[in-house]
Amino acid sequence: MGTRAGTGCGSGSEVGAEARCEEETRLGRAFLTRVLEPGDGTGGRWVRELGVETLVRRLREGGEPLPGVSGKRWAGLLARAERADPRRDLAVARDAGVRFVCPGAAEWPGQLDDLGDARPLGLWVRGTANLRMWALRSVAVVGARACTAYGAHMAATLAAGLAERGWVVVSGGAYGVDGAAHRGALGAGGATVAVLACGVDRPYPRGHAGLIGRIAEQGLVIGELPPGDHPTPSRFILRNRVIAALTRGTIVVEAAHRSGSLVTARAARRLRRHTMGVPGPATSGLSAGVHELLRQDAVLVTDAAEVVELVGDMGELAPERRGPVLPRDLLAPAGRRILDALPARATARPEEIALVAQTTPDDAIARLYELRALGYVERHGDGWKLTRQARTPVRDVPDTR
Repeated sequence: MGTRAGTGCGSGSEVGAEARCEEETRLGRAFLTRVLEPGDGTGGRWVRELGVETLVRRLREGGEPLPGVSGKRWAGLLARAERADPRRDLAVARDAGVRFVCPGAAEWPGQLDDLGDARPLGLWVRGTANLRMWALRSVAVVGARACTAYGAHMAATLAAGLAERGWVVVSGGAYGVDGAAHRGALGAGGATVAVLACGVDRPYPRGHAGLIGRIAEQGLVIGELPPGDHPTPSRFILRNRVIAALTRGTIVVEAAHRSGSLVTARAARRLRRHTMGVPGPATSGLSAGVHELLRQDAVLVTDAAEVVELVGDMGELAPERRGPVLPRDLLAPAGRRILDALPARATARPEEIALVAQTTPDDAIARLYELRALGYVERHGDGWKLTRQARTPVRDVPDTR
């Protein structure tokens, strides 16, 4: 069969050629995460105009610089390309329980495409949950690293309230507000995603290694950088665009005038996501940046109910569903086991569901949030139950006792 235009894949049976094309593209994108910096718009334009395979070949072979870069920068990219080994990176990731998700894959969150040429080349994902499903109902909670007790309390309380309402809390895994938000969601038995500015196999900051490990067990840890790569100040800033694009809205809890969390809020505004701020004392420098946002077009929020009232109306990314949006027999086996473990009409706690499904409570929580995004289940306090539309006739057998 013929080769697909722009892929550089060879001939062979249509199915075989398609599989080879996908694998070469995956290897190429993994290679590019080692060569190009996150958010590199010039590199993203090369990918769009040349295709992954052609760009990889140009970087491996050298030659004249591609349009948009100086000779010095081109030389730096070639030096990186010479050292890059995507097969090794993918093997290291696999051994660490990390997978590489590319644009166009079933798990890829389509809202990241709104970033245009600054879209991630791919995401390294640690955790069992489905990233695309979780991102459909997610909210970012970000703020100051050196937050006050008030800021930590508000972040944890907001995150717990969102988790109890079936929303996924996304943050950056940092000290301060980020850590409080993750802990609030985890403490409520909820779902949370940490977006790192380094390789997801080497948690940063080191003081949060335990927390990030816990997030990987009960939620997801994701990043653009390949295994072992380290964070830099610019990578932290560029990471924030992913947090903004991935979620339906961003809440800022305490931020000074030059806080990095304001970068996330501005990115959310550019992407037409909801931007929210939690007010603080007028005399607090740590709330000055939030108050500036609120003087512009951010919305003031004080609890999870107000957040859900705002972001729940945003239909562009994930309109509210009245019932399941995927036939039961198309669910992954792990998801079907969790669904089968739920009682017909009563609620059940994650540990009870896990016992029946023969899995761990953390895995049960991950699958429940996926099923929530698909319209099969809903959360009620500490328990979960089937939605009315998800009940099958088999489960509606009348009680004849």
